[in-house]
Amino acid sequence: MMKKHLLFLLAALALSGVWFAGCSSDDPENEPGEQIDPDDLEPLQRSVPVTENWIYDKRPAITVHIGNPNPVAVEAKVKVRLTTDVHTAVCTIEKSFDIPANAETDVVVTTDSDLDPGFYQAECYVNGKSARNFHFGVSPFEIVSAPDMQEDFDSFWETARSQLPPIDGTTVSLTEIRSSESCKVYFVEMQSVPDGLEGEPVIVRGYYLEPQDGAKHPVLLHFQGYDTLNNPPRISTPGPNNGEFAEFYLSHRGQYINHRPASKRDDGIDKDFENIYGDWFAYHFGDKNSYYYRGAFMDCVQTVRFVASRPTTDVKNIFAEGSSQGGALSYAAAALSDIPLAAIAPNVAFLGDFPDYFKIVSWPGDVAKASQGSMTDSEMYAFLSYFDTKNLATRISCPVYATIGLQDRTCPPHTNIAPYNNLTVQDRKMTFFPQMTHDYPPSWYNDIREFFKARMK
Repeated sequence: MMKKHLLFLLAALALSGVWFAGCSSDDPENEPGEQIDPDDLEPLQRSVPVTENWIYDKRPAITVHIGNPNPVAVEAKVKVRLTTDVHTAVCTIEKSFDIPANAETDVVVTTDSDLDPGFYQAECYVNGKSARNFHFGVSPFEIVSAPDMQEDFDSFWETARSQLPPIDGTTVSLTEIRSSESCKVYFVEMQSVPDGLEGEPVIVRGYYLEPQDGAKHPVLLHFQGYDTLNNPPRISTPGPNNGEFAEFYLSHRGQYINHRPASKRDDGIDKDFENIYGDWFAYHFGDKNSYYYRGAFMDCVQTVRFVASRPTTDVKNIFAEGSSQGGALSYAAAALSDIPLAAIAPNVAFLGDFPDYFKIVSWPGDVAKASQGSMTDSEMYAFLSYFDTKNLATRISCPVYATIGLQDRTCPPHTNIAPYNNLTVQDRKMTFFPQMTHDYPPSWYNDIREFFKARMK
């Protein structure tokens, strides 16, 4: 009877809304967890920081940084898709992780097996949203870009060099355009090889900065990138560095000074100059004896001869640098000059490993294919092999400091490592800039001067 009475009492209390302490529905500590609609969740924060300079040995270790700004744990689905630099699929890696509430974590993604030496693209996603797309390298110094020069490669360049006019008062003129107590700046015009096996010499121009202290000086040659009318011809105002180096800024045939009217230059020379070559890469494409770069490479060799003829030049210490096309010209000058260079510094160099180059990016392969005519691919690559930096590199005996931008899609990393890996010199240095595109490092000019100074003879 007592049991029935107790049950009746509890039921009455329940109906009246009264609970014993610790069981009240008003107690916040015992409320069920707050439910959050998935649509109300903040997106996960995502980024891919640079690790190991994005140059890996055998396997990449890609770090995906994930931040969860929500008050509850959220699942992160990480997907990394890898392709080669010639756009062949390698693998897709997918993993899921629970990211705690209001927390950040690093997720490291790698492959199940070693990758072949090469450059690759990684596309990284978190919950279907892009985290980063970037290019990275795996064992780049083991990449093989075998030389493919033709049997007459050496004799071809000997013939070209034999066409260079002598350096004398009839083939070279200097006009002083600026001066200070320490340095004079000259506008230089000099004859170079014809555009073919016959014809008149082509006149090329440059700015020459010569110290005036009567001592012998090392010389720094500057070769220029592929011209656009947005880029003025380079010239330095005489300054502190000119007491250490003499400098020459070459404008090879059809570009820069040779591509500007007087109104577009600040040298005070009242002459207009016009590019007669059209698109330089396409000029006489397929004819090795009149192709544009046969002449342009010889313009660089003639520049070395010119500075070597100056009484203020320390001939044992002639250096050259350049970016993009200027990097290729640096390789060419070191490979083809009959006066040895002391060292060169090619940055993001152009004209390397054409058979692979044309598979990786569209330009200049699209120009080549439009100019190919009746040539087969084999014939076209045989023609281009005379001007390929990977073949020129085999003739270089001076120290080399080269740089690569891993995100460069104009002169991609594969085309830059090709000549570097074919060098036979032991004194060489390569620096990879993981986030750099087709550019040069901010400290480039200071870095190369230090590199050259350390190798002065």
